[in-house]
Amino acid sequence: MNALAGAIQLIGGLALAPLLPGSIQALKARLQGRRGPSPLQPYRELRRLWGKSLVDPQPTTLLYRLAPCLVAAAMILSLFLVPIAGLSPNWPLGNDAIVLVGLFAFARFALAASSWDTGSGFGLMGSSRDLTLSVFAEALLVLALILAALPVGSTDLVAMSSAANGSAAWSQPAHWCAAGAFGLVVLFETGRQPIDNPDTHLELTMIHEGPLLEYAGRDLALLQWSAAARHWIILVLAAELYLPHWGGFGARLACLVGGVALICVTLAFTETAQAKMRILRAPALLAGGCLLALVGLISWLVS
Repeated sequence: MNALAGAIQLIGGLALAPLLPGSIQALKARLQGRRGPSPLQPYRELRRLWGKSLVDPQPTTLLYRLAPCLVAAAMILSLFLVPIAGLSPNWPLGNDAIVLVGLFAFARFALAASSWDTGSGFGLMGSSRDLTLSVFAEALLVLALILAALPVGSTDLVAMSSAANGSAAWSQPAHWCAAGAFGLVVLFETGRQPIDNPDTHLELTMIHEGPLLEYAGRDLALLQWSAAARHWIILVLAAELYLPHWGGFGARLACLVGGVALICVTLAFTETAQAKMRILRAPALLAGGCLLALVGLISWLVS
């Protein structure tokens, strides 16, 4: 079973990750009364970009050229950290949640540094917004993971997933608070409304898309795949730690597939019903999530 879980970690993350944002966009179009793109559209985009030439704006340094590879490498390493149906092979990197937070932060820093390297106005604007919101989002991510780690007293993601197995976790208010707080993490890390709009390139609204504007060809393909891989990691982590699942490996794998599909549908409905909020209100929303997580932490300590 560990070997199968490891194969899903690698093949699922590498091959199936673009299917998640593609499915969300297709479902959102249907909800809005449009035909919309196919769920396989991200694969077509990656194939098209992989065959195009690179762009090297001047003046830039080696940092600009290395950033896409660094971001993609951080996402590949993150794939091995998140367990599948509560199992994961004994990879040398382990399964520590704090390492996952560090890899996410490293990828964000590398992309922001490439924006400073190019000096592009749109890239700098998007990176500065991303880094500002990440101050709240990373704190929220850490708090949500701490709440999931409290029942086992460990930040090992395999143990945390096992602790969430069954119905006992849902009897604790801390788990409900953690699930609500991590929902905001999902919105931020996937660049979804109301925090960000993945469909826009307007300078007054874009956040995650800004640092990508200077890239083309294989560099842009790597960055777009990395964004899809981030979808995969966050959604699988949400289903593993915060959505109901029970039973053995087969039952938990079925719950994982259903949970990820449910989150995709929820994101599509959220983007259809909710407009993008003003950028200055996003920190307040994330700070509210931090307060919710702190309430969960207090309830755990009191109980």
